[in-house]
Amino acid sequence: MFRIGDFSKLSRISIRMLRHYNELGLLIPDHIDEFTGYRYYKASQLTVAGRIQVLKGLGFGIPAIKKILAEYDDAESLRKHLIIQHAQMQEEEEVLHKKLALLQNTIQRLGKDRVTMNYDVTLKVIPERYVASLRDVIPAYDQEGELWARLGNEVGDRLQMSSPCYSLAVFHDEGFKDSDVDVEIQISVTGAYEDTEHVRFKKVAPITVASAILTGSYALLREINESIANWISDNEYEFDGSMFTIYHVGPATEPNPDHWVTEVCYPVKK
Repeated sequence: MFRIGDFSKLSRISIRMLRHYNELGLLIPDHIDEFTGYRYYKASQLTVAGRIQVLKGLGFGIPAIKKILAEYDDAESLRKHLIIQHAQMQEEEEVLHKKLALLQNTIQRLGKDRVTMNYDVTLKVIPERYVASLRDVIPAYDQEGELWARLGNEVGDRLQMSSPCYSLAVFHDEGFKDSDVDVEIQISVTGAYEDTEHVRFKKVAPITVASAILTGSYALLREINESIANWISDNEYEFDGSMFTIYHVGPATEPNPDHWVTEVCYPVKK
C-alpha cells in the first residue's frame, strides 16, 4: 500500500489531481484511514492511473474517461470510443486550420494596409434565367459543397449550360446563422428538363442587385458587405430579397483561395 504522496510520485499525477479523481469517482483510494484520513493506494491501481493519463493525452474529458475505464477490457467498445474521438479531433483540426488561414490573411493585409478596403459597388440587373435548383438545410455555410455534389450526382453531365452560366448560391435565412442554414444553389441552363428527386428546374425572374466583386478568400466577406451596406445607405436603396453569391472562380475549379472570384449580390429597391 502506498500513501498518496508516494502514489503521486509513482503515477506522476499530482496530489491535487488524485484528490480530484477521488471526488469524481475516477480513481478511488483502496483504503482511507478512519483516524488519520490518510489515503492509501495499491500498486495495481497504477495501471488505472496510467490509463487515465493516456486517455487524457488523447483528448478525452473526465466523463468520457470514466465511461471508457468501465468498458476498458471490451476491445470493441474501446475501439468505438477511439474512432469517435479521432473524428471529433479531425473536425477540430479543420476548424483550427481555417482560423489559422484567416489569421495569416489578416496579418498579411495589416502589413500592407491598415485601412479597410473599399470595394466598387454596382447597381445591375440579373436577367431572367432558367435554372437547375437544389435547396436544402445544411449544417453550416462551409458545407455548401454537399449541395453541389448532390446536384451533380442527380443530373450528371446531361445539362446544357447557358452563357453566362450564373453558378450561384442563395441564402434564404432571415439573418446569419451558426448552423442549420437554408441554402439554394442554382446553375443557369438551356433546354427543358424533368425534375429529379431533389433538383428542380424553374424560371427565375430578373432582379435588381447591388453587387461587388470579391477577389480572394471568403474571409473577406465582412469587408465587402460593409462596402455594399454603405452604398445602399448612401444611395437610399433598401434590401429586397435574399442575398446571393455568384461564383465566377471558386473552389470547384481553383484550389487556391487567393484566386477565387465571387460576386456578392444583394437584391435592392428604391
